[in-house]
Amino acid sequence: MKNYLLIIFFFSHIGFSTAQTANESQLFQYAQKIEGEGKLNDALTIYKSLLKNDSNNVSYLTHTSILYSKVGHRQPSKDNQIAWYKTGFYLAQKAIKLNNNSADAHYSLALSLGRMNENAGSKTKIENAKQIKSEAEITLKLNPKIAGAYHILGRWHQVVAGFNAIERTMISAIFGSMPGGSYTDAINNFQRAIVLEPLNMVHYYELAHSYYLRNDKGDKAQAKNWASKALMIPVKNEDDADTKKDCEVLLKKLN
Repeated sequence: MKNYLLIIFFFSHIGFSTAQTANESQLFQYAQKIEGEGKLNDALTIYKSLLKNDSNNVSYLTHTSILYSKVGHRQPSKDNQIAWYKTGFYLAQKAIKLNNNSADAHYSLALSLGRMNENAGSKTKIENAKQIKSEAEITLKLNPKIAGAYHILGRWHQVVAGFNAIERTMISAIFGSMPGGSYTDAINNFQRAIVLEPLNMVHYYELAHSYYLRNDKGDKAQAKNWASKALMIPVKNEDDADTKKDCEVLLKKLN
């Protein structure tokens, strides 16, 4: 009942007199609209309602999965966060089984694995690394315009480039050799993400952070430039607010 009343409320604000006049396609489009505006929790509520009515709809599965991964880190404990990421992972796997050619499905799987890795130990991170990279690359092969996949690859290269000697030894034991990973590759991927999503603050921050970590000639100036550009983007939600703080901290280190 709560979800039903919430849906009525949403549609009353976009010109519909009753929920019955709206079809699922319009509701899905509205959820995508408010997701783009940064209203992730509200969008997730709608996606979950749609998924409840059609549990085999790949679009509903992927969008719900993505938001479980994105909103999950706002949960009050690590156990709750992991539970949300695992739900995102399950939904992504189901979407891929239904349509292995869905770029969004592969992206949602890469995202959920990446989120789970944030709370994982070194061994698990390394074991997941190959699949995260593979899923992001499959995503871009199917649809080269998904900015989030470039972001995931950028983070992958950034993290792997920063592995210590012990972690690199573990990688060699698992993969046979170092499977790439450089700050330059991270920079290239974040730049591609910015081209596709020029108003997404986190791409700018990670680009600036990659320049800071690489620390070659001219990288300090580049890091300052991109962190400053990030601060010019309007804050839409809590994630943006956190990214803004990260940019401010980085600029203090650079000054």
